Amino acid sequence: MRRFVIALLSAGGLLLPALAAADTLKKVKESGTLVMGIRESSIPLSYLDAGQQPVGYHIDICHRIVDAVKKELKLPAVRVQYQPVTSQNRIPLVTNGTVDIECGSTTNNEARGRQVDFAVTTFVTNVRMAVKKDSGITSLSQLGGKPVATTTGTTSVQLMRAHEKGKGVNFREVYGRDHADSFLMLESDRAVAFVMDDNLLAGLIATSKTPDRYAIVGEVLNVEPIGIMLRKDDPKFKRIADDTIKGMMKSGELEKLYAKWFMSPIPPRDVNMNFPMSDQLKELIKDPNDAPAEAYNKR
Repeated sequence: MRRFVIALLSAGGLLLPALAAADTLKKVKESGTLVMGIRESSIPLSYLDAGQQPVGYHIDICHRIVDAVKKELKLPAVRVQYQPVTSQNRIPLVTNGTVDIECGSTTNNEARGRQVDFAVTTFVTNVRMAVKKDSGITSLSQLGGKPVATTTGTTSVQLMRAHEKGKGVNFREVYGRDHADSFLMLESDRAVAFVMDDNLLAGLIATSKTPDRYAIVGEVLNVEPIGIMLRKDDPKFKRIADDTIKGMMKSGELEKLYAKWFMSPIPPRDVNMNFPMSDQLKELIKDPNDAPAEAYNKR
């Protein structure tokens, strides 16, 4: 039985003691519950539908992992408790044991890999920017003196400043508390650009009131593998997650899920993102791995 907990994260929740040794299977067996971290506006990976229920490509994959855990533990059922997370608190909530599996839109990189583990990569994104078409902006070099939005807790602004076209450009940073809030800054002209993963930008544009007004433009700031996040040093749970995803890749189920969420009408407004699978993800399906972003961006 699934249970959706709309729990605001208290300071106390963030200060829970870290598990002495990560053993998610033991925790699930004793409690009968697995806590799934979800995002509320990472369309179409993890977001809320019209009934405020978590849906999306990563949510579906994570439920396959829950099914595999139930089978491994020989339990009649595993209750799923949903826990909303943000860019800022997702890693602390995994490391302190509050969240067992994070099913949002998290980039696997070397810095995060020192704190958490990632299952094999399930999506590859390009970091770019969304603008209003009538702004005429097509490059980072045009952002001097202008407000640029990104979401608190993400690395987009650092990527902009590190890019060759962004060096020496004195843009002004404005931060949204989540992706929906950052896009609202663009909609309301409090920012001229919103820098983020291109699939998330495409999802926000497709579900906006006036999708024809926006475009994804500019240089690719980074190629980033997106993965499902787990507690570090928990090999039994990681093996189940990895094997489940690899099995979905081998059977063709992952490609069907991709078509469902990226190439078909999706809730809540039945819009179609028309976002074809990238060559990088096609290659990953042939050769699954959990390599971090740095491996994709070697010069």
